[in-house]
Amino acid sequence: MINRKSDARWEGDLKSGNGKLKLGSGAFAGAYSFGTRFEAAPGTNPEELLGAAHAACFSMALAAGLAQAGHSPRSIATTATVHLDKVGSGFAITGITLDTTADVPGVDDAVLNRFAEETKSGCIISKALASVPMTVKVTRA
Repeated sequence: MINRKSDARWEGDLKSGNGKLKLGSGAFAGAYSFGTRFEAAPGTNPEELLGAAHAACFSMALAAGLAQAGHSPRSIATTATVHLDKVGSGFAITGITLDTTADVPGVDDAVLNRFAEETKSGCIISKALASVPMTVKVTRA
């Protein structure tokens, strides 16, 4: 079993408090607050980190699936947009959009889109987020 850890600490109330988080690997540490999460203040937030994880997982999984089928990609780049909306009296992640640019020689658009759709539901992070509606759009590099 592989275990990955990250740490977060919050101090204060929701609106005036602040937090710090760090990845267990030490590759990233940053501040977050009400302003970085629900407004446009500088800093990070849980949804942005979730999007980074999803984009990384999706790109790797798509590359793996294509390569296993004999289509070696030169590059796969994905931007994950996590949609955080007011729902009722709170907030919810209402969707994730995966915008992928792929450089895969010798693969037509239909095949590339089929692999992307399969990966959208099959990558590890997508499986963990299965209750969230997801869309994927692939363009050629």
